[in-house]
Amino acid sequence: MPDASPTPADPRGRIVAVVVTFDRLALLQRLLPVLLAEPRVAEVLVVDNASTDGTGAWLAGLGEPRVLSRTSAENTGGAGGFHDGMAWALERDADLIWLMDDDAVPLPGCLDLLLERDDLDFWGPAVVAEQDPQRRLCFPIRLPGRTRVVHDLADVEAAAVDGLIPGVVIPFNGVLVTRDLVERIGFPRAEFFIWGDDVEYLWRAERAGARIATVVAARFSNPATDDLGTPMMFGRTTYNHTPSELKHYCMARNNTVNLRTYRGAVFVLAFWVKTLWFYAFTRPRPARIATSARAALAGLRGDFTGHRRYLR
Repeated sequence: MPDASPTPADPRGRIVAVVVTFDRLALLQRLLPVLLAEPRVAEVLVVDNASTDGTGAWLAGLGEPRVLSRTSAENTGGAGGFHDGMAWALERDADLIWLMDDDAVPLPGCLDLLLERDDLDFWGPAVVAEQDPQRRLCFPIRLPGRTRVVHDLADVEAAAVDGLIPGVVIPFNGVLVTRDLVERIGFPRAEFFIWGDDVEYLWRAERAGARIATVVAARFSNPATDDLGTPMMFGRTTYNHTPSELKHYCMARNNTVNLRTYRGAVFVLAFWVKTLWFYAFTRPRPARIATSARAALAGLRGDFTGHRRYLR
C-alpha cells in the first residue's frame, strides 16, 4: 500500500504517472520537474530499463518523495517497461495511470484538459513535434473515416468533434488509462520489446469496447523523425521506415502479429506487399527485405527472441 498522498484529493481518484527511460538522463531530468509541478499527480513511477548512463544512481539519490524508481536487471524495451510500470501503478492504488516515455514533455494545461473528460477509458493529447509544436504532429495519423494520413495539427483541429478525435489515440505518449480498463484487458505485451506494443494495446482496448479519443486541445511534445509516414507507391500510402535495424525488426515482427490477430490475413498480406515495395523501389535495400521476412516468420511462429541480436 502506498503512503498517504502528498497531493490534494482529486475527484478523478489517485493519478499516478509512469515514465519508462533508457540512457536518456538529460531528457529525464527535463521531464520530471514538469511532472512534479502537476499538483494532481500523486506519484511518478520511473522504470529505468537498465540504463548505462548513470540514470539509476541519479534516481536513487534524488530524494524526492513523489518519485519512485526501479532499475531493471536488463533492458526490456518500452513494452517491458510499460508492462511493469502499469502493474506497479496498480500496486500503488492508481485510479488513473498517465503514461509516457522519457523524451516527451506535457505542455502547460495538458493534464487538466485531459481530466475534463470523464466519459473516456483510454485517451490522450495531440502529440506535437517538438521541432514545430504549433503546426506539426509528431506521428502521422489516419483520421476516422478517411484514407489519407495527416501530418498537420490543423487537419486534426478541423476534424475534431466536441474537441475530440474519437477512436484515435497515440498510446504511451501522455495518455491516461483507467484502472478499470487495465484490470479488464491486462498490460502491454512485454515480449514485443518495442514498436507495435502500443498499437496492440490500443486494438486490444478497442476489442474490449473501451471509449478511446484524442483531446485535441491538450498537447504533448515529442521529438519527431521525418522517416515516420514516408510516402510510397506514388504517394498513395506511407511506410514507417526507420534506419534502426532493431526497430525495423521489431516493427516487422510485431506488426505481422498484430494484423493477424486483430485485422486478418488480407491485412498481413498487404503489409508484406508494402514492405517489399518500399525496400525494393522506394528506398532500395535488399538486405532489409530479408530482415523483414525473418522477423515476420518469427512472429508467426511466436518467437520473440530474434531482436536480441540487434541489442548493443
